[in-house]
Amino acid sequence: MTKPIHTFHVPVMGTAFSIDTPVKVARYGIHSVISLVDDTLIEHMRKFYAEKEGEKYTPITKYDEDYRAKRITAYLDLVNRIVQRQFAELKASAFEPGTEITKYFEMLPENSVLKAAWRHMLSQTDPKLKADLQKSLRESIKPGDINVNIMTKLDRNNYDPKGALLPAEYSDALSALRGYAQSNLQSAIVFSAGINRRLYSYVEQFKDFYADATGNIKKRIVLKVSDFRSSIVQGKFFAKKGLWISEYRIESGLNCGGHAFATDGFLMGPILEEFRVKRQELVDELYKIYNEALKLKNKTSFTKPHEVRITAQGGIGTFLEDRFLREHYGLNATGWATPFLLCPEVTNVDPITLEKLCKAGEKDLYLSGVSPLGVPFNSLRDSLSDIEKDQKVMRGRPGSACPKGHLVSNTEFTETPICTASRQYQKLKIDQLNTMNLNEVEYKKRFESVVVKACICHDLGQPALTQNAIESRVPGFTAVCPGPNLAYFSKVATLKEMTDHIYGRISLLNDTPRPNMFIKELGMYVDYLRNDISKSLESMNEQKIKYFTEFKNNLLDGIAYYRKLYPQMAEETLEYHTKALNDLEACNQRLMAVVEEFSPAFSSAISALV
Repeated sequence: MTKPIHTFHVPVMGTAFSIDTPVKVARYGIHSVISLVDDTLIEHMRKFYAEKEGEKYTPITKYDEDYRAKRITAYLDLVNRIVQRQFAELKASAFEPGTEITKYFEMLPENSVLKAAWRHMLSQTDPKLKADLQKSLRESIKPGDINVNIMTKLDRNNYDPKGALLPAEYSDALSALRGYAQSNLQSAIVFSAGINRRLYSYVEQFKDFYADATGNIKKRIVLKVSDFRSSIVQGKFFAKKGLWISEYRIESGLNCGGHAFATDGFLMGPILEEFRVKRQELVDELYKIYNEALKLKNKTSFTKPHEVRITAQGGIGTFLEDRFLREHYGLNATGWATPFLLCPEVTNVDPITLEKLCKAGEKDLYLSGVSPLGVPFNSLRDSLSDIEKDQKVMRGRPGSACPKGHLVSNTEFTETPICTASRQYQKLKIDQLNTMNLNEVEYKKRFESVVVKACICHDLGQPALTQNAIESRVPGFTAVCPGPNLAYFSKVATLKEMTDHIYGRISLLNDTPRPNMFIKELGMYVDYLRNDISKSLESMNEQKIKYFTEFKNNLLDGIAYYRKLYPQMAEETLEYHTKALNDLEACNQRLMAVVEEFSPAFSSAISALV
């Protein structure tokens, strides 16, 4: 792989927020990620951009064979053509103030070799030398990658128009993979949310995921992971098939946007430390398995491993945090997502939601139960989606019409899976509750656990439609999933301003006191543990006690690690170090308070936690 131009990337955000981000940032050398969940939204965006670019648009309807894969391929190829045209125009623009090529170089990090060469060119007075240097600069730049994301848990089986179950390769995830594989992109696919064996096995069917004789991989595989063990397990699964993992993208379990896949108390700092220490061990172990698999497949083997990139994302908020992660842990890059929700040049956020995001404080950002997947979901209080959902409950008709059905999974009342956010499921479940003779308190608790679910697979797509004045058959109401880091950003920013913030040239932070990113995550895990124990009081057993004990001990190990880490942050001020250590001890005291709070309730059983 060639070295990226920038030290950060824009991760996937919801379904709509980054659906066309490459069109907005790729020409400047910035990598970004498109979600492949919502093929209906993708088709809307393909029509929008085809017409905008003056290209012929031929609809791909749900009555066409393999329509989901075909929609994805067609959209990705269109985005690629747009980016290539944009980049060609940028390369041809003059090296003058305000031009696209000047913006390209202005946004580069300060220690960039390319930026130094650009500044050297600007300082020249000899016309011929200056022209030669400009030619060299034009040949040295490149666009960012158009990467894609598949959330592996979203793998609904599909049916033909007559109701017959289609073969496995027509499931949501496998169709999305096929759509990407058949595109002409040279980029990466990010697999997130854990192992999906049938999806991972399906990758073998497409030659672009294998290295060619020169070692180049046209379509690279990136795994979003929460710990080192997961990387080993998933990496081996692919290596045994002769497939190489080009990047491990470490994301905070809780201090992130979207779905929050909490670890068992393993904190981001210690996780990054394990990657730092065992990185070569990971590469060597997988390389041996990988090469043996290639020989068995009669494919070209290699004398040395391909490059493995390690990146991280989740809650990064300052230039010094970013640089410390890259330098101390040897990361190749970092991901910045949530702050870009305040950057209309980069993401799709409707005006009402943008205003709500700008005003959001720490208490407005919370882990909700709205996701039909049953996984905690980072949410904004009083989002348009939440308001509409609550109004449906007040009208006595809770639930969604389920226009897309990507999150269907429940078979409690039906043979065919349905979504727990659907009107069908919620009516059936409420009818069941009405027959159970529950007391008022218990009924209310169970009722609210049913109607809290929202149609996020539809509502997360709404911002792109609103922003681009695209009409949809089914109206949507914006759901938004920022990480807690948003509380410290309030200003609507341009792409250049956000890039300047990331590289330390300006600060976009507001006046809200912001803890170090590791401390923020630790505090969230303490709260998560307390809530988890509280919900388990009535069903406490030996297995749960063991889980909570290990969770607590992992947090204590993380606290001990951070006590040694913070003094190593040499570029931070003494005041910063003092505050970080004080915040750390406050989190430690909160953790001990959680243990003490539940000790009487658990009696001898809870003593395992003490």
